[in-house]
Amino acid sequence: PILASAHENGCICLWSIQGSLVKELLPFSKYPSVPLTALCTDIFTKILSAGSKGGHIMRWSIASFLEDPQNSKNQIKEELCWRAHSAEVVDLFHEEEKNVVVTASTDGSVRLWHATKGYYLGYLGQPRKFELSDISWLILPCDVSNFPTITEEESKHMEKKKHLEYPLMLDRDK
Repeated sequence: PILASAHENGCICLWSIQGSLVKELLPFSKYPSVPLTALCTDIFTKILSAGSKGGHIMRWSIASFLEDPQNSKNQIKEELCWRAHSAEVVDLFHEEEKNVVVTASTDGSVRLWHATKGYYLGYLGQPRKFELSDISWLILPCDVSNFPTITEEESKHMEKKKHLEYPLMLDRDK
């Protein structure tokens, strides 16, 4: 068994039940690290999802890592990141049978998303029925303007690393 904890620095820590740290993960995305506020897994613990204070949802494949955490070849792969809300995500869960992720936010909304694509399916209380089978067209909620980002193959291995930023600086002498 592995325990997962989400942290203010945007890091996810995986712990053994004896209390020793097994792995630290830092989400890879074009957005700056913000505090993580919610975690969930699918029923088979193959997928780990996290919600953030900035309204983002991140999804990792953890199945091969959990089979043998000591094997360094078994990596945790970030698969998807999307903006789900304009405010903090306070809860989320993965519904396997319908292949949806349900998110709740401090903005007062509860939204449904396609679990593997991050496509918006609707919100609780909407006047129309949910169409869960047709994801051929991509829409976004009115307060979200970014489409889901599929993490590229070369950046899928997300072990915590020290990141350095070099901001652009104006040098008037040059």
